[in-house]
Amino acid sequence: MNFAAPASARAAWRRLDADRVGLAVLAASAAALLVVFVGVPLYAILRLSFLTPDGIGLDNYAREFGSPKFLRILGNSFAVATTTTLITVVLAYGFAFALRRTAMPLRRTCGAIALLPLYAPSLVQALGILFLLGRNGIVNRTFDLGIDIYGFWGIVVADVLYSFPHAYLILSAALSVADARLYESARMLGAGPARVFRTITLPATRYGIVSAVFVVFTIVITDFGNPMVIGADYGVLATEIYNQVSGQGRMELGAVIGVVLLVPAAVAVVAERLVTRQQHAVIGDRSEPLRIVPSRMRDGVALAYALAVCAAIASVIVIVIVASFVTLWPYNMQLSLRHYRFEVQNGIAPLWTSIVVSLMAAAIGVAVTVAAACVARWLRPLHAQALYFLSVLPAAVPGMVLGLGYLLAFNVPGHPLEPLYGTLLILALCNVYHYHAQGYLIASTSVGQVSRVFDETSMCLGAGTLRTLRAVILPIIAPAIASIAVFFFVRSMVTLSAVIFLVTPATQLAAVSVLLLDDSGNQNQAAAFSVCIMAVVAVALGLFGGLLRALAGRRAAGQGVG
Repeated sequence: MNFAAPASARAAWRRLDADRVGLAVLAASAAALLVVFVGVPLYAILRLSFLTPDGIGLDNYAREFGSPKFLRILGNSFAVATTTTLITVVLAYGFAFALRRTAMPLRRTCGAIALLPLYAPSLVQALGILFLLGRNGIVNRTFDLGIDIYGFWGIVVADVLYSFPHAYLILSAALSVADARLYESARMLGAGPARVFRTITLPATRYGIVSAVFVVFTIVITDFGNPMVIGADYGVLATEIYNQVSGQGRMELGAVIGVVLLVPAAVAVVAERLVTRQQHAVIGDRSEPLRIVPSRMRDGVALAYALAVCAAIASVIVIVIVASFVTLWPYNMQLSLRHYRFEVQNGIAPLWTSIVVSLMAAAIGVAVTVAAACVARWLRPLHAQALYFLSVLPAAVPGMVLGLGYLLAFNVPGHPLEPLYGTLLILALCNVYHYHAQGYLIASTSVGQVSRVFDETSMCLGAGTLRTLRAVILPIIAPAIASIAVFFFVRSMVTLSAVIFLVTPATQLAAVSVLLLDDSGNQNQAAAFSVCIMAVVAVALGLFGGLLRALAGRRAAGQGVG
């Protein structure tokens, strides 16, 4: 009697059951964490915004919308966001066009400089502008121009610099592909460069433009650091939340403003997703890649424009670095290292705390986003769509609103997660779920690029789903995993709005220290802290580059042996 086949079948069924249970546990865990660390904080904000002394009602909203001050702040926020979005998208489109559609030299260098604001806290732009154009700025003092940069235009200029890399990346991707046949046909029909641009290039990149508009608008209307540093008395929604909660302790009004701030951010994110879905392919199977023919005049103009933009971006970063080495700006310009002694409260401890929190965020972020993306590969379509919705939901939640939600949800005596409050872990979790959507999309894209043939081959060899995930999928997407880890680390190092309500004297972070030092008038010390943050980020990016080269070398060696 042959028992081998039944025994083999029983082993296969046990393995199948274990895979099903494992996938179900991973999917449920990913969904539960998103509900707890995104859904529960949002519910806490919504609940408090409607909570009045007489019960549930709209009194808090009526009080705020009936206040001339609130209406003025609301108008200020939309004025800043609209103006900044228009300027940023136009400048970024020209910059991306120069780098992608001309043969100008120094394209890689200019592209790298354009990304510098991503690697510094948002308020570094405002701090640099103050060193340049403020009352004691080097330009004002040298040329006695009397420029008043504080208020509306100061916020706009700072936010243009802050949001520029985001718009450039989107528009650069939109301009990186084109069908050469369309341009050749237009030239044969006698169309000039202006008409070709208007009738071919702009329509082909309209989805990228719309996407950049929504992304920049969301970034600007939720920005907190730049308005705090350079806004003076020009209030916006993000600073008003901080003033209501931290300054006056009026949590319910802070919750109302949080809900108000949540609406335009959510609408912008949803609209951007809908526009992206409608985008059709620019390149087909018969398309020919566009070849850029050198043109001395066009390339010269493009280079001049790109260098002007890079000079504006780099000057802000450079002046902050210089100010950190100046004895007392602008009265004693002698170079000194005194500000790097950090002779202030907590000393350099906030920098080390930021590094620890960022490492925690990198580890947790990789675990939750990669697990969710991998699990979705084997889920039923309906379940996968539900997990996708939960995973990208945080993109519609401004960091300041999420941080306020953590304060309201987890700083409650008797709450099961109340022990988290005041720890480094809650700071790391807030950063992870603030940027969860971006990390998940990177992981999901990478997993989706792995052919299903690997799954089928692994199954035929007797490996289960979880073993296929561990032995096949994860090694293939190792570079993407590394990039996700670096993404969470860098964003956690430079973020401010998401953690401003959660830090304590024992858990102070470097980006928050920059804000507090500037607020106390110690701008040189704030510059020194900013330089340290940027140095840590630069080291992390350098290590990431080395890791990618090592992974590429191992893969090449493996292919050579095969």
